[in-house]
Amino acid sequence: MWKIARRGQRTTSRADVLPSPNIWYYPDTYELENRAQDVEGDIWRVLAGECPWQGKDVLDVGCGDGFHLPRFAESARSVIGVEPHEPLVRRAESRVAGLASVRVLRGSAQSIPVPDGSVDTVHARTAYFFGPGCEPGLREADRVLRPGGALAIVDLDVSSEPYGRWMRADLPDYDPAAVDAFFDGQGFRCRRVTAKWRFADAESLAAVLRIEFSPEVADRAIEDVLRDNGSRGRHAAGFTVPVGYRVLVRDKPTGLVLPGHSSSSSSSVSISPSTA
Repeated sequence: MWKIARRGQRTTSRADVLPSPNIWYYPDTYELENRAQDVEGDIWRVLAGECPWQGKDVLDVGCGDGFHLPRFAESARSVIGVEPHEPLVRRAESRVAGLASVRVLRGSAQSIPVPDGSVDTVHARTAYFFGPGCEPGLREADRVLRPGGALAIVDLDVSSEPYGRWMRADLPDYDPAAVDAFFDGQGFRCRRVTAKWRFADAESLAAVLRIEFSPEVADRAIEDVLRDNGSRGRHAAGFTVPVGYRVLVRDKPTGLVLPGHSSSSSSSVSISPSTA
């Protein structure tokens, strides 16, 4: 059985993948979540600036049902989605059926089913790469990348409010500073982004928050959002939530890297919506 690593958890075997607690069991609600996220494209703008993929070969690790694959396919030479959960593989294949440059493979972050040095960009969004314990996946990403390629990890910034506050309530042992230190030590540069989530109605908002948090924390989060937006959701604008992310990027060296030297300089920059 495959398992995908959740936040704060480690994989116990290269062949094991911990089930995702949301998209594996609630794919239709997760589709609502994907459509609500980053409605102003702030994450995409940072990614395009840090590791442009136009005319290149892209691999999306933990692609789920393939939501992000068509976006990459707009300008990439080729796109591969890798996903361990067979029902999601089938949904992803259906989503990209009309895109000749895209294919979907069943596989895990620890065992990516493509040859050495075959892609230019490896992208992973809120999948597997959550901090200590993901070293096998980091090594595998380096294996499949060509020299000069880039590994780009997009994950939630648990130090950012209000979403981070709700996450910390459910994951009291999660240490955001320790996770930042881990990726810094692995040679990643970090761009912090505040993206906007937007829901058309309170029902969609509540459904998404209930697959992300425990019932008690979800109730608190829903109450917070309704209060911050006003009970009617700012009329036609719907309900919005600011959500912090980290965009972590590490370039694969094109030549020899001396011991003790990183292939990329690490830094942290904060970006607000629509300013990237």
